[in-house]
Amino acid sequence: MKIRILVTYNILRESFTEAPDNYEFILPSAPSFTKKEVIERMPDCDGLLSMFNFPIDKDIIDAGVRLKIISNFGVGFNNVDIDYAKSKGIVVTNTPDPVVEPTAELAFALMSALSRRVTECNRKLQTGDDIRWGVMENLGTGLYNKTLGIVGMGRVGQAVAKRAAVSGMKIIYYNRHRLPEDIEKKYSAEYVSLDSLLSQSDYISLHTPLDESTFHLIDAEALSKMKKGVFIINTARGPVVDESALAAALECGHIGGAGLDVFEKEPEINNGLLGRDNVISVPHIGTATVEARIAMGRYAVKNITLFFDGESPLSRVV
Repeated sequence: MKIRILVTYNILRESFTEAPDNYEFILPSAPSFTKKEVIERMPDCDGLLSMFNFPIDKDIIDAGVRLKIISNFGVGFNNVDIDYAKSKGIVVTNTPDPVVEPTAELAFALMSALSRRVTECNRKLQTGDDIRWGVMENLGTGLYNKTLGIVGMGRVGQAVAKRAAVSGMKIIYYNRHRLPEDIEKKYSAEYVSLDSLLSQSDYISLHTPLDESTFHLIDAEALSKMKKGVFIINTARGPVVDESALAAALECGHIGGAGLDVFEKEPEINNGLLGRDNVISVPHIGTATVEARIAMGRYAVKNITLFFDGESPLSRVV
């Protein structure tokens, strides 16, 4: 008898090449199943492979009378009702390892593009807007010898630190727990308080999970403590930043620019962040590479197959 897994999104087929033959994966013909379609199919499925942007709520969980595991495609799992799944004895897993390098790449790309005004200059050239050519025109700022403050020094934060160290940046970080000395030495990173990081940094890169303690961590008060002209990068979770406060700080010129991959109410974006040359906004593409998507899919499938083999999944949330 086959083990049936419902997949909420039409992910790359390479994700399933390593799965044993006794698995059947049910995928949508459209890009994604609707909630109604998921609920209709859940009674006949043993597992659920869900996307990080697809809410897995009580209705869906209750429909899964055979449901034993929810394998979430992504490191974040705010889309899953974790407490309810746990109360039903359902295992929840995620895919933290494959997201590290691509997310760090994007964070560093946003930082570099902001500092050198890449998207602004590109827009002006592509649209025929007035742009001056000259040695004293279109001046940006460099990364070398600048201070990068990393908020959340987990795997992604450390991957950003690795890139920053090579670029000659001074690295300070704030984390819930101080890292071991050998890791600090590896990146020449200094542990500081959040207030110290805010006041010292030329660039701030956010890499925290979203919970009650990090909701609007970067609010009007935090923004007011930052250096004038600081650049803020958010590839973590949208609600970590109060977008209205950020828009106001950009409007008054206190904040030099922002690179944003995530937003408070995706896919909506605060109007105050639009139409600004010093804001680079991208639609949650932190892990959007072919390589990462295949790796995430295989990781999510491996979590499922290990579980049904009676072994520990690669990354279990509950």
